[in-house]
Amino acid sequence: MSSLYSNLIDDLMEKISTMEKGAKLPSERQLCYDYKVSRTTVRKALGYLVNSGILYQVQGRGTFVRESNKENLSNYYSFTEQTRKNGKTPKSLVLSFEIRQASPEEREIFEEKEGFKVIAFTRLRLADDLAMMHETTLIPYERFKEIDKNLLENKPLYDIFEEDYKSKIYNIKERFSVSSMTSQVAKTMNLEDKSPCLKI
Repeated sequence: MSSLYSNLIDDLMEKISTMEKGAKLPSERQLCYDYKVSRTTVRKALGYLVNSGILYQVQGRGTFVRESNKENLSNYYSFTEQTRKNGKTPKSLVLSFEIRQASPEEREIFEEKEGFKVIAFTRLRLADDLAMMHETTLIPYERFKEIDKNLLENKPLYDIFEEDYKSKIYNIKERFSVSSMTSQVAKTMNLEDKSPCLKI
């Protein structure tokens, strides 16, 4: 994914998060002017957001916000929820779990100072016992101290956020790239070394 395309999606997501359901986005021409990108880049970004269910388009009228910014995004991004909707049985195996000091790069992401601690864990996500995703997660330790390995294996993370901490997810930023698996990840997923994958 090109940086222009990826950055435009991030910028549009941020803009959409402040808009009401049914609000109309600027025209493609205006978006080209505002973000200094080509019409092709704008169309690809809008197409991605339409396919993701965030926007919808009406022929001759324009592009509109499908969901309000207050929609709980766990309905769309929960692996457990989506797997069940597809008629399969979800399962999570916690491969590693630790509480540690965040690295400088991680502190920058969280916008925190030295001494900031995180809960870091890696899970193998399965659908009908077939490995689908190798997932690494970091969450702030001070806010989620009670989360442990046993809880993660028996309850979806989004449910933990919502039911145990009264927290919902309203805004998500994603970056996509095509990559190849490391030996360790490929072995965990019963695939060949350097198998192609989608990195999110």
